[in-house]
Amino acid sequence: MERVLISLPEQLVSRLRAAIPARKRSQVIRDLIEKEVKLRERSLYECALAVEKDKQLNKEMADWDITLEDGLKEL
Repeated sequence: MERVLISLPEQLVSRLRAAIPARKRSQVIRDLIEKEVKLRERSLYECALAVEKDKQLNKEMADWDITLEDGLKEL
């Protein structure tokens, strides 16, 4: 487990302390962050799917060899 320092407004911290028991706060915060990260990951995934399904965009990108031979040599 890793500790992370975050900043929160004083009023929110007061509400957090009043509403959530001390030994439950980390779990609640963890759960909320996990939910938000999953939501954002899902959104990015859906965006990537939409790009894959866009035939015109895929046709345009087929000619982009920008990552081939980018100047990096294999070790």
